[in-house]
Amino acid sequence: MTTPDTAARRTLGACAVLMVGALTLTACGADSDTRSEGKGGKDPAKSSAAQIAISARNGSTGASINRTGVKVSDGTLTGVRMTVAGTGQEVPGALAAGGTSWKPREQLERGTKYEIAATAKDANGRAVTTKSVFTTVSKADSFIGTYTPDDGTTVGVGMPVSFTFDKAISDKKAVQSHITVSSSSGQRVVGHWFGAQRLDFRPEEYWKAGSKVTMKIDLDGVQGADGVSGVQEKTVGFTVGRSQVSTVDADTQTMKVVRDGATVKTVPISTGSPEFTTYNGQMVISEKYKKIRMDSRTVALANAYDIPDVPDAMRLTQSGTFIHGNYWYNQGNPPFGRTATSHGCVGLRDVKGGRADTPAKWFYDNSLIGDVVVVKNSPDKTVAPDNGLNGWNMSWNEWVAGSAVGTS
Repeated sequence: MTTPDTAARRTLGACAVLMVGALTLTACGADSDTRSEGKGGKDPAKSSAAQIAISARNGSTGASINRTGVKVSDGTLTGVRMTVAGTGQEVPGALAAGGTSWKPREQLERGTKYEIAATAKDANGRAVTTKSVFTTVSKADSFIGTYTPDDGTTVGVGMPVSFTFDKAISDKKAVQSHITVSSSSGQRVVGHWFGAQRLDFRPEEYWKAGSKVTMKIDLDGVQGADGVSGVQEKTVGFTVGRSQVSTVDADTQTMKVVRDGATVKTVPISTGSPEFTTYNGQMVISEKYKKIRMDSRTVALANAYDIPDVPDAMRLTQSGTFIHGNYWYNQGNPPFGRTATSHGCVGLRDVKGGRADTPAKWFYDNSLIGDVVVVKNSPDKTVAPDNGLNGWNMSWNEWVAGSAVGTS
């Protein structure tokens, strides 16, 4: 998962860039925005024709963390220095080719006071200097969305695009309309809201294997609720890998792994016991751990178990359903392929540390985030669509009905 405050860095344009050295302004007072000088010193009659525009007005608050920058008309920028006000920490930036604009290299921090000092010269060499001290939008007045999958990843065919916002969104239409998800496969992609803070996108059927999916986030300045605006501006791309859908049959205690339409393996498993049944339905692998602690107290099962090193574990639901290796089974009476004995997870034979050639290790090594695991014939109910990344358990009509924008 990516947290946009640290990972959603905006890439500069394709033009050539160069680093700008430090600029010292000795004649620019705290209340002064602009000063022009001729070749022989101050002279209003010989003012520079160059005009510098700093996007964040001097003294302003709520400045964009993405779009703050400097431009010049009728001249060329000769120096820009941006610092964190009070600390003097330099903010690296770059001039565009030709010296007509400058931008920070990385996204700014929210709720932070910055200072920009810029100088430029016109065609006659006359200089002008400009300064702006401003504060970026605060965390209280803005929202961000943590999203999955990450940029540049390869995922399984069941992987939705999922946003979780850090504040409740009341204008869902405005927010959703500024996030677009498209696929090279041409599949129609629609967003669905689960409550006020989660927005998922998926096509009607699983993604086509090998397709490229692009998510464009254009939320900077978009009002999501009263007095709360977005700050993210980024394009994210990921690749859909081969198709793998594995079906767990609770009746036969086996799992059939189908890759690109062909069965590649049938694996003996152990599902939830009659007291702790496993959910039915289509579940998407959302996390992978070579080793993880599983404590029954975190899923409201009192002191039923506390295993510090469960191997080859992959999350299927947010509520705690995993498909994982099991090394603590009764060696004289293995349950795999015979008996449902777990507390709701799907167990596969494994060894402590998960380093042997076992069914659990094989399945872990051959699975991607976004692969689908389908459970059928369990006495339990179907998993809720918002319990994990499991919106596939909702009909297409129901999914589309949860969109806040037109879907024609």
